[in-house]
Amino acid sequence: MISHEQRMQKKKAVIDSHIAAAQEERGVLVVNTGTGKGKSSAAFGVVARALGHGLQVGVVQFVKGRSDTGEEAFFRRQPGVTWHVGGEGFTWETQDKERDAQAAQAAWAVACRHLGDPQIGLVVLDEMTYAFKYGWLDLDMVIAKLLSRPHMQHVIVTGRAAPPALRDVADTVSDIGMEKHAFQAGIKAMPGLEF
Repeated sequence: MISHEQRMQKKKAVIDSHIAAAQEERGVLVVNTGTGKGKSSAAFGVVARALGHGLQVGVVQFVKGRSDTGEEAFFRRQPGVTWHVGGEGFTWETQDKERDAQAAQAAWAVACRHLGDPQIGLVVLDEMTYAFKYGWLDLDMVIAKLLSRPHMQHVIVTGRAAPPALRDVADTVSDIGMEKHAFQAGIKAMPGLEF
């Protein structure tokens, strides 16, 4: 029977070989998608991590139209963060496709400035996948811009139903699923947890 110590030594050897093989240094494209809660929250956790390492951060929110979220209130006070709320709110609230498309295109213009600035180490494109679902932005144009960003710049795209072409060009894709959600049990969205 193999002892715990022997199993851990084998595991360490495998992990050490993977670490030794990973030598490329460049910006990473991350997609947080799926039906579960936490896609944006995970991205904002990385914002905190990036700031801790001295990176400049640009956040562009494509759908969320409210300006009273806890993450915005916190990160707007931090040096090194540029925060843009570009959405008009969820589409079932606005019910105006043209206005939503214009808001998404204006948010994309802000995102393009960030994606062209090598001083910004992390760009978060929050809820951007809806812009593809509703046809507000051209997916091929966005992918081309993402791939031509500064070499060391990281990007996180969040939102449900990330299109396959975006998933294909991403370096890391997390598909966050939902088992259950408090809202389904009639619990209101609570400040500090949901917004």
